[in-house]
Amino acid sequence: MTRFRWLAILAALIIAVPSLAPSPADARAGGGGGSGSRGSKSGQAPAPTQTAPTSKPVERSTTPQQQSPSANPANTAAAGAKPGFMQRNPFLSGLMGGMLGAGLIGMLFGGGFGAGLAGMAGMLGFLLQIALIGGIVYFAVRWWKSRNGAPAAAFAGAGAGGGNPLASRPALPEATPMARTGALPMMGGATAAPQLAILEADYNAFEGLLKDVQAAYSAGDLAKLRSLVTPEMLGYFTQELSANASRGVENKVEAVNLEQGDLSEAWSEGPVDYATVAMRFSMIDVMRSVADGRVVEGNAQVRTEATEVWTFLRSRGGNWILSAIQQT
Repeated sequence: MTRFRWLAILAALIIAVPSLAPSPADARAGGGGGSGSRGSKSGQAPAPTQTAPTSKPVERSTTPQQQSPSANPANTAAAGAKPGFMQRNPFLSGLMGGMLGAGLIGMLFGGGFGAGLAGMAGMLGFLLQIALIGGIVYFAVRWWKSRNGAPAAAFAGAGAGGGNPLASRPALPEATPMARTGALPMMGGATAAPQLAILEADYNAFEGLLKDVQAAYSAGDLAKLRSLVTPEMLGYFTQELSANASRGVENKVEAVNLEQGDLSEAWSEGPVDYATVAMRFSMIDVMRSVADGRVVEGNAQVRTEATEVWTFLRSRGGNWILSAIQQT
């Protein structure tokens, strides 16, 4: 009996210990999900990079996200549905409709349904003979073309010798701490837009904004954030800070360090430039009680890592500011 009692105590401790340990905060600026705007690309996934091969879509945005008809599952299903027999054979559909109409007309004029169809019997036999001859000619022509025509290509657009069609896609840049690469070619499916060259000074600005935004958010400094982010992002950050204040906690993000980053895409829309950058960074991320400074989430002694996709914008000749954050 004592043995079972100790086993029960041990099981209770195993369950309780994880709940007693501080959990990762993950409450940094933008850590709650994807938000912001990427101009006309707000509804598109950023081009993949070594740092962030995939990313989640923007969940909150003031930019209307337009979807093509092919993106609607209902439209896709309708487009992919095979036509029915009558749609594939309009001749037979018309013939059957004519026969049915003739029978109904016969009924209306007192001759009965069969009487209306009787007059169609001779014509039906004639039409069947024409259909039989036409079918023989059709299959004869197809047989002749298959013997003398060139075989169709197995894969449209594939290289000679059956090469891998993916081999022609541009290689992703090697990721280093903020890899200094120019704008990538547009990947498949992306909307064409004027490409933008990203220089060394731009990369330095992106890395600086990563640290400055986190520092201002950690300090709850809305005046500083106003100079670093778009009004839309400032609104989201204000909501998050207000929610923390109502709970009596504050998020503290310290010692932010960029570990790896590379450019996803850069483009221009009129007088506004955009650049989307994937970044993996480490930091001390904790949630503290406002009343006594006690850590209620996270661990002040352990660095955590996060990988996010940040989009920056600038007016032509102006400074870069943060426009969107997406999670991976």
